[in-house]
Amino acid sequence: MARKQNQAANQWYTVDLHLHTPASTDFQQPDATYIDILEKAESRGLDMIAFTDHNTVAGYRKLSDEIQQLELLEKLGRLLPEERTRLDQYRRLMSKILVLPGFEFTATFGFHILCIFPPEKPVRELEHLLLTLNIPPEHIDEGSQTVGATSDALTVYRVVNQHGGLVIAAHANSSNGVAMRGFNFGGQTKIAFTQDINLHALEVTDLEQKGPRSTAAFFNGTKPEYPRRMHCIQGSDAHRVTADPLRKKNLSIGDRATDVLMTECTFQALKEVFLGNDFSRTRPHSHAEEQAYDFIQSAVEEGSNIITEFHDSITVRGGKLYDILADVCAFANTNGGTLYLGVSEDVKKPPVGIPDPEQAIQQIEKEINNRISPPLHCQMDIHDYRGKKLVRVLVPRGDEPPYAVDDNKIYVRDEAETGLAVRDEIVSLVLRNKREPHAVPQPPTSPTEPVPHAEVTVKEEADMDDAPRTGVEVLNPEERQGKTYFTMRDLRNGNMVKNVTRASARKLWHYAINRYNELAPSLDKTHITWQGDLGFIGQVRQGSTVRYDLIQRTPGGYRFYFGVTADGIHGGWKHLIGEDEG
Repeated sequence: MARKQNQAANQWYTVDLHLHTPASTDFQQPDATYIDILEKAESRGLDMIAFTDHNTVAGYRKLSDEIQQLELLEKLGRLLPEERTRLDQYRRLMSKILVLPGFEFTATFGFHILCIFPPEKPVRELEHLLLTLNIPPEHIDEGSQTVGATSDALTVYRVVNQHGGLVIAAHANSSNGVAMRGFNFGGQTKIAFTQDINLHALEVTDLEQKGPRSTAAFFNGTKPEYPRRMHCIQGSDAHRVTADPLRKKNLSIGDRATDVLMTECTFQALKEVFLGNDFSRTRPHSHAEEQAYDFIQSAVEEGSNIITEFHDSITVRGGKLYDILADVCAFANTNGGTLYLGVSEDVKKPPVGIPDPEQAIQQIEKEINNRISPPLHCQMDIHDYRGKKLVRVLVPRGDEPPYAVDDNKIYVRDEAETGLAVRDEIVSLVLRNKREPHAVPQPPTSPTEPVPHAEVTVKEEADMDDAPRTGVEVLNPEERQGKTYFTMRDLRNGNMVKNVTRASARKLWHYAINRYNELAPSLDKTHITWQGDLGFIGQVRQGSTVRYDLIQRTPGGYRFYFGVTADGIHGGWKHLIGEDEG
């Protein structure tokens, strides 16, 4: 059965999962007490915090030891009045704030990783884990971020996850961050370090920034190299209790916190959020109440894409309900996604709304259960948006592809278009099912078979990564018995689809074939803007999306790319179309 999320049972809790204590060598107020830290967290309205000192759990151990010592003195009847006051204050604060043990691990290349655990995790077990990750025994209480390269990031992800921890890439978009933005490093390494299945979330410093250049937008699942959408949060990385009057960048506790929508304020509930595919359950902490629904407005402004679609109604008449089922099937067969029902993707149109959303959810649940196979578990919930009730459907990336509607109609998502899968795509889905379950989608690779333009040399195969990363490449057509067949290369994943005709082509493919037929015979008469071997043919705007038609010179001939979106533009292509390299 599809599951309906009960929003009424959830509430927003404010968390700061990146705090240092005097146990870190670079803590800027070493005379601060642990009560000072907790009192500051209380004054900032924090419900949950994590002690994440550098490569040590000494801070959390000192807090626990102090409380245990006070409780022992209480049991023995030897508490002094000032100690009684301190114990009472600890009890009051710990009843209001959940304090999680953890550490900020320094991996090879200097990458920082937040490793956070449930409060019942024994400190000795965490110290043993640090030793397992090659922290030298003599440095295990030091609290220094310069302990040396001990374990690689992927090993840390795996080991901490296996020990029940929450794995978050610390300040991923900044210095010592695994996203390596602006850092000239191997692309495959960056993909692995930010898409690994054992990594639960990214901590970023620009969560409140909106627009395509934010880190959260970069990792929203639309980038072809980064198909796994990542939960993004923010933390203060506080190395002091009070604000620094001289340097605003030295944040204090709670200066950069995250609101998390949970059923209760527990480690288990927090981890459940990061294991799920509802990305509206975290937001930068703010006093603005309306921010709770900003994610819908942001989705509408961004428009349809490979992971998002909109339907203004669910009526059977006109095929609206079937279109929804086709999208659910396509998302499950591709990267997962979200459907918004009761609103159009046109930002100028007001939402229509769903008159009876509860009944609508029951209807969609029934249709999914009866008509999509194998069984697919989706989440559905109701949201208010601009005075109307909407239904949101969260579709996971399926573990048992291919998924089909009515047993034999297999749909896939191609950029912002849902279409019937062709033979080669069905074969890819079957092969995906044979790979390890729950595997992270793999980044696109260069095709191994030659491109029909000309014989492909070893150098050309190496250069194939220079192609744009979205849209479609049209390869030389073949005439067979008076009919023209094309091979299409999906630039997002590198898959080659053969035997495509104009009649069988989906919308983007049909456009690409028509443009190829226009250009290829008269290339010398076509106006092309060249920069080296890269050429710009033209662009088309579809709603809020601009698609580019591009060409590339190679020793074997020309390569044609059509319908390329901004997500697929990189390297020299950015300079060609006038974008700065991000």
